[in-house]
Formats: sequence, structure tokens, C-alpha cells
Amino acid sequence: MTDKAEVALAYSGGLDTSVCIPLLRERYGMKRVVTVLVDVGQPPEDIERGNRRAEKLSDEHYIIDAKDEFVRDYIFPLIKANGSYEGYVLGTAIARPLIARKVVDVARKLGINALAHGCTGRGNDQLRFEAVFRATGMRVIAPMRDLDLSREWEIDYAREHGIDVQVSKKRPWSIDENLWSRSIEGGMLEDPFFEPPEEIYAWTRTPDGSVPPEIVEIEFERGVPVSLNNERLDGVELIRRLNLIAGKHGIGRTDMIEDRVLGLKARENYEHPAATVLLTAHRDLEQLVLSRAELRFKASVDEAWAEMAYMGLLDDPLFADLNAFIDQANSRVNGVVRMKLFCGNAMPVGRRSPDALYSQEMVSFDSQTLSQRDAEGFAKYHGFQARLLRRRSG
Repeated sequence: MTDKAEVALAYSGGLDTSVCIPLLRERYGMKRVVTVLVDVGQPPEDIERGNRRAEKLSDEHYIIDAKDEFVRDYIFPLIKANGSYEGYVLGTAIARPLIARKVVDVARKLGINALAHGCTGRGNDQLRFEAVFRATGMRVIAPMRDLDLSREWEIDYAREHGIDVQVSKKRPWSIDENLWSRSIEGGMLEDPFFEPPEEIYAWTRTPDGSVPPEIVEIEFERGVPVSLNNERLDGVELIRRLNLIAGKHGIGRTDMIEDRVLGLKARENYEHPAATVLLTAHRDLEQLVLSRAELRFKASVDEAWAEMAYMGLLDDPLFADLNAFIDQANSRVNGVVRMKLFCGNAMPVGRRSPDALYSQEMVSFDSQTLSQRDAEGFAKYHGFQARLLRRRSG
């Protein structure tokens, strides 16, 4: 019979989840703590460091490579939905349900009936994990939230327990990184009037114009990026390369005041070079191939999609409904977008598509395909009601 004092912990290798391991033993009486580290594109050195810490601290450790699945089943749908919540490209948000599902898979395989995460009670990640965790009926443990712990307390506790972590009271940044984005928060960044120091950035250089402009071409098939500069690449490699290319131009920095699910406003800093370029290019291509009515309706669908993704509600039936429309709309989003990268900006400067709803012959000033006189009848009725009202009221 399985000992009930066992728990599967969603593990990142950082301060919060490392501190959780001894806390689960000391405060919750767990005799076996199993850590699950899900690779969604973190730096290899972070993965290695996390594995070393977990092997030292936990009773059993699992590493799961989910990069391809992350891109295929999470990032590609996000691109098709122009995924952005208040200007945030949803990097951390879209990864959490995948990580949670992998932790659940390990727990079920081992017969463990308790799940844990290292999220606080002030942020969104607790909700994203628990939307998945609580659907299982297993016990859910959140030490940071349950014990109302501060970051400073965690740093002291880690030192007392011989846990080697890189954060300090002088540099208390909390960093979450995956293939799609890098988020930085904590410390002085919590002051919305404080200018972020250059040291918080790792993917992007200062956009000072010192790097010459660069042109990249991105090809999409059914709304999904499939090639970069005429070279077909798998999704993971395409995003990695584009992160490097766009990052050297300082593209993809976001410093924003974000409305969290709980209602709190938070100052957030992000880096997302490839995401900025791909989302900008995809949206531009949609303008070329979708009808005006489709674009107007899809904007509202995209907004609803982004809000649900932000909240971690990927299992809600409405989310599937939204994806059905988005997939159908993207069935014609095929073509190439030429992007100019320079000094922090990603600008579409050319686009072509076999499905374009665009006729150069018809729209040209020199076109003889359409007679300009045909528009007169339309113009007579355009704004008719407003003119009629003015006459009656005047």
C-alpha cells in the first residue's frame, strides 16, 4: 500500500521550489518528496543546476523533455491566436498547464496522491497549476502560500539548510525562462517608478541603434511558422534562432503594469525577441488574407483566448471552442512576411500569400479594371442616415 505521506513537486531548481523540499518534510510530514523538472526550453545550465539540487535534496527526481510538445501544442496555437494579454506574450502563463500535466502524469505513475507547487498567494501561477491539479482530486499543497512566506525569509532558510541558490537580498530577482519568453520580477522592480537596471536582461542588448538593420523572412503555413530566411526548421530551432537574431537588435523588451487574475496590479518585466517578431509577422499576414469581418470577429476571439490562457483555463470547454474558430481562420494564413529588425523594432516591410485578398490591379491608381464612376452610386448612400438626421434637426 502506498504511503500517503508522499508528494510530487513541480520543481524548477530555483529558490522557491528548492525551499519547498525541506518544508514539505518539516511542516507537512512528507516522508517522500518526488521532484519533477519539465524542460520547456530553459537554459541547459539551469536544467543541470536544477537536476543537481534535486538529486541532493529530494528523494526521487524526474526530468521530462517537453520542448517539442510545448512548441507544437502550446506556442503554435498561441501564435495563431495572436496571443497577448495586455501586451504580455504569455510565456510563463502558457507553460504552466503543460508543466502541471507532466507532474500529474508522474504522480499517477508512482501512485502518489499529493501534488505541490512553489507559487505564492499573490500571483497567477498558483491558479494555473491548480486548475490542473485540482481536477485530479489529489491533495494540493502550496507551502509558500500556506505558510505566508516572504522572499527574504526564504533566502535565510535556504542558507540555514545548505541550499545553494543564486539570488541574494541585493539581487533578489525572480526569473522564469522558457523557449518563448523570460520574465524578471522582484526586489526594486516592484517599484513601478524604478528604472530596471541593464543587468536584469539576458536575451536582448540595449536598443541603441549600434547594430545595423537586418531583414528576415518568415514563412507561415496554416498560421504556423515553418521557415526562417528560406530554411525550413522545426519549431524549437526556429524560435531559438530568432531569439538570437532579434535579441541582438534589442527587440522584445516589455516593462508593464499588469492586471493579475486576483485583481492586483503588478509591475512586470519580460524579454521575448522571437515572440515579438513572430506575433507581429503573423498578425500582418492575417491582415492580407482574412476578410474585414473575419478580422473584426477574430480580434474579440483572440482577446478571449489570451485571457483564458493567462488564467490557465486551458481545460475550459470555451477554450476548445475558441481554438476551433482560430484554427479555421488560420487555414488560409499561408505566405511569407519580410520583417525589418532595427533598434528595438520589428517592422513588417513586405508580405505575400497565395491566399491574399488583395488585388494590385484593382487597387492601383492606374487600374482600368474597375470604372471609378461605379463608386458614385455607393457614395450617394454612404452616410445617408446622418445626413437625413441633420436635415430634420437643423
